[in-house]
Amino acid sequence: MQTYDWSRLSADEQQRLLQRPALAEDARLQKRVAEIVARVRQGGDRALLELTTELDKVSLAGIKVEPREFDAAEKSLSEAQKVAIAAAEANIRRFHEAQLTAAIRVETAPGVVCERLTRPIASVGLYVPAGSAPLPSTALMLAVPARLAGSSTQVLCSPPQADGTVNAAVLYVARLCGLENVYKLGGAQAIAAMAYGTETVPKVDKLFGPGNTWVTAAKAQVAQDPMGAARDMPAGPSEVLVIADEEADPQFVAADLLSQAEHGPDSQSVLISTSASLIAATLEAVTAQQTLLSRRDIVSRALQHSFALKVADLETALAVSNRYAPEHLILQVRDPRDWVAEIQAAGSVFLGPWTPESVGDYCSGTNHVLPTYGFARSYSSLGVSDFLRSMTVQEVSAAGLQAIGPIACTLALMEGLDAHSEAVKIRLAKATGSAA
Repeated sequence: MQTYDWSRLSADEQQRLLQRPALAEDARLQKRVAEIVARVRQGGDRALLELTTELDKVSLAGIKVEPREFDAAEKSLSEAQKVAIAAAEANIRRFHEAQLTAAIRVETAPGVVCERLTRPIASVGLYVPAGSAPLPSTALMLAVPARLAGSSTQVLCSPPQADGTVNAAVLYVARLCGLENVYKLGGAQAIAAMAYGTETVPKVDKLFGPGNTWVTAAKAQVAQDPMGAARDMPAGPSEVLVIADEEADPQFVAADLLSQAEHGPDSQSVLISTSASLIAATLEAVTAQQTLLSRRDIVSRALQHSFALKVADLETALAVSNRYAPEHLILQVRDPRDWVAEIQAAGSVFLGPWTPESVGDYCSGTNHVLPTYGFARSYSSLGVSDFLRSMTVQEVSAAGLQAIGPIACTLALMEGLDAHSEAVKIRLAKATGSAA
């Protein structure tokens, strides 16, 4: 990790420093993803089996997970693993249950009633990655809010392992959350299958879940097609930004930076501090801790485009963070709660020395599916509302129309839409006649 002094950088240098490493979204990738999507649309299940053999190097007899496979997965987990999954599910469910809101009913004027109702998105597709590491935690983060929202069709896809099975913990989570439609599919082909449907895979209305550049590109492509499926949020590689003052524990800070770097070689870890000595001590701890990690090669590659930044004060640190808009923001400073009001753009925030980003990834209760690559400026963390759609309802009495109808007529004529005005006036005439 290189170290920079914010005050010594020009405006252009500051801007370049805060730019993420370029995503591998070149024209060849987009073209290849489009080819895969088209192939699945045309070939259905047969194309999925062929692509799984070609791309994942796994030959499958079928793509749907059978009941016996759920049974085997459950038996393969230890009791301690099951207890941990159940405890995490309970915390996630408790936090997401609080996000459910009641319908709104307002009488905006006498005789004019307006309502806002919510309905679950009927069918949703949940993508759980399993590249260099299976992610049963992501299955929890997607399945729990989908179930709470009440989506009638919930499809889960996760890449097959070398033996042709889906990770046992992912299957256990799926069964725990009541998911039956689980498929051994990964990459762009899984996204295409859920977006358009095949003989076996149901078509869904919206896609959820993180993934690599192939998955991200596929989600973007099918979301642009009216016949495809919407997506949850745009995203890039995973990232963390830690703001630390001179009182922070460098061992804690280093551990948080490394825990994010191990996600993948394109992840990014950023440290912003008011203390040069804290930065130096943290980087020493990063070097020492890194050697003990099983994924140290991946970590090393991620750290090549990570950096530490010295700033004059915490006000500057928060301002830089807001420009960067991190997926994860950790405040290891004195009285961190006092600085929450200054945070304008972050996916998820972690306060104080005893709140590692890891608890948010697994079991605190918040959702770890978050906007990355600066999209925290305009997108929120995943929640129950993402699995719902709202609609408004209005009911106007004859007296109510007499009160607001003239307003509608005036505005319609201002816009040159006389048919709009007439739709009101014809009713007003009858309402007035009835009153007479």
